[in-house]
Amino acid sequence: MSDYDVVIVGAGQAGAQAAIALRQLRYQGPVALIGDEDELPYERPPLTKAYLAGEKSFERLLIRSAAFWQEKAIDLRPGCRIVAVDPAARRVIAADGTSIGYRRLVWATGGAARRLDCPGATLARVHALRSRADADRLAQELPAAQRAVVIGGGYIGLEAASVLVGAGKQVTVIEAQQQVLARMSGTMLARFLEAEHRSRGVSLRLGTTVDCIEGRDGAAHGVRLTSGEFVAADLVIVGVGIVPAVDPLLAAGARGGNGVEVDAVCRTSLPDIYAIGDCAAHTNAFADGARIRLESVQNANDMAGTVARSIAGVAHPYYAVPWFWSNQYDLRLQTVGLAAGHDLAVLRGAIDARSFSIIYLRQGRVVALDCVNATKDYVQGRKLIESGATVRSDLIADSAVALTESPQGEGGPSTRSFI
Repeated sequence: MSDYDVVIVGAGQAGAQAAIALRQLRYQGPVALIGDEDELPYERPPLTKAYLAGEKSFERLLIRSAAFWQEKAIDLRPGCRIVAVDPAARRVIAADGTSIGYRRLVWATGGAARRLDCPGATLARVHALRSRADADRLAQELPAAQRAVVIGGGYIGLEAASVLVGAGKQVTVIEAQQQVLARMSGTMLARFLEAEHRSRGVSLRLGTTVDCIEGRDGAAHGVRLTSGEFVAADLVIVGVGIVPAVDPLLAAGARGGNGVEVDAVCRTSLPDIYAIGDCAAHTNAFADGARIRLESVQNANDMAGTVARSIAGVAHPYYAVPWFWSNQYDLRLQTVGLAAGHDLAVLRGAIDARSFSIIYLRQGRVVALDCVNATKDYVQGRKLIESGATVRSDLIADSAVALTESPQGEGGPSTRSFI
């Protein structure tokens, strides 16, 4: 049995940053960081980008070195899966029966890759891309594969497709919605990305669902669509989102469903238990006060800081502009804000130049930007979102005018006053 002032369950981006932030705030109590992988804490986004492509070693993905955790007296406990929480006794229970006590508990487990429920989903050569082990298994099979099917047209699917194309593979992407990035972005960006992938030989099946994965000798050899079409494949990658890993908290009585509900400082409904990162359902000011989950590095880092300050006695409510990024081929996509509910999308720059931004407005207010190879727009546009600026759509469309100089509204003051 062990006891700590703070136990952090989940050693990914959110959990690791929470531990780091506690020490940065000079918190001196015993801290344990528990992860279910046999790895030091590492960054996950590069798994579908530079790591899978072989451009970045695993050591370069580490959030901190082994020596750092020792120097900061953070007790790393890898390979430990927590299966239950006892809020009355203030203990978490591991799969091997080990009981670990806490004064405060931080739940930072993220989620597991969502699996298909169709026949053939568990065949060999069917891959998720959520962990280093997932990426390593896929990398081992790549040399012998020529045809790949990617199920899911979100960030993970499109990034994987771009890496596979770079490795000389024939790639088909299957997406149930009528466009890629359907949950994240508008039609204008989707059509641009679809054209980019097609120009590199990717075959897209949009508005199409999977009936089953067909196998031969226990391994996938193709995907059967509900239309009846068969797409041959030497390997299959499934990128259809995550399932929040919150069952132990919900079983202990925490409020939630699609994630665990938290308040403004990331506390759950259970005493002295917090939740952060992908698994935390929070009220977000940039989603018009809706309760949402955000699967992003930004959210993980900012929630980690929020909970660390709360534990250290300097609580400050979570308030951060959401942002996301993706690398596909030679394209750098930077998204800031949340486009859901926008009533106008304004193109800034020329799509043909492959350097442009799409600015999303709601009643004249800037709520989000998708920036493709346009970092300056991303930086300036973020400030417009933070300030709640209302802008003239005709002026923000002109890429010759800096976003910081675009007047607010008809006859309104310059947005310089907000930046």
